[in-house]
Amino acid sequence: MIWRCLQHTVDLSKRGEIMGILNVTPDSFSDGGKFDRLEAAVEKALSMLKEGAAIIDVGGESTRPGAADVSAEDEQARVLPTIKAILAEAPGACLSIDTSKASVAEAAVNAGASIINDVTGFRDPDMIQVAAKTGAGIVVMHMQGSPRTMQSNPSYGDVVAEIRSFFAQKHEELIAASIEPETIVYDPGIGFGKTLEHNLELLKQLDQLTVADRPLLLGVSRKSFIGKLIGSEEVQDRNWPTVAITSHAREQGVALHRVHEVKANVEAMRMTEAILGGVRA
Repeated sequence: MIWRCLQHTVDLSKRGEIMGILNVTPDSFSDGGKFDRLEAAVEKALSMLKEGAAIIDVGGESTRPGAADVSAEDEQARVLPTIKAILAEAPGACLSIDTSKASVAEAAVNAGASIINDVTGFRDPDMIQVAAKTGAGIVVMHMQGSPRTMQSNPSYGDVVAEIRSFFAQKHEELIAASIEPETIVYDPGIGFGKTLEHNLELLKQLDQLTVADRPLLLGVSRKSFIGKLIGSEEVQDRNWPTVAITSHAREQGVALHRVHEVKANVEAMRMTEAILGGVRA
């Protein structure tokens, strides 16, 4: 349960870690426009690190359903100054770039990011080449369709079996491309081309999704399916249900959690680990 991310080694053998979400976009579903100014973005990143985030995931293009495409040039203009500014204030920080564009990923790693988080699951051969060339840690997410189309009519025979099969096939492909196994983490892509029922089935069977003993990363923070379940359209009302899912998923062995609200999720995870006999913070 070691995740190697260039100069960073994330040891997940005894305790889980939190990846804090930093959207430097004007149109994110949850916090669009809040952190698209450089000063605000850096302040938020430093705050999340102080609250216990092990990784900050910087994204410059919204992946909400129906989101408009952003050019590589515009995306780089958003994320590269942010990455450099965070590292200037926190030189030891582990940063991730949330992108599906190979050119953005490579530029971000050159600017100091250690992880490539690709919601399209490294479908692009160029993205695989960037991962192999840089040696960055990678997050391979499952998504049916694209952000524009993923929620139009998602369909599976057996959602758990199909996503596990996708991970297994992708693992073989990545290893064949000379990517080191210890750099790879998988994300089932909750809410990305899945219905409410698909999401719940995946959350029920997270322990069935592990491939090649690689860690899972779970990203459910503030997602719309939570709003449907609690009967609220207010995004902020989804924070505490997110905490509940973090605890539930940690009990099933999921050691990486991508969230907006760091402190509460760190505390829930540490409490769950203590009950299970894990290391106390």
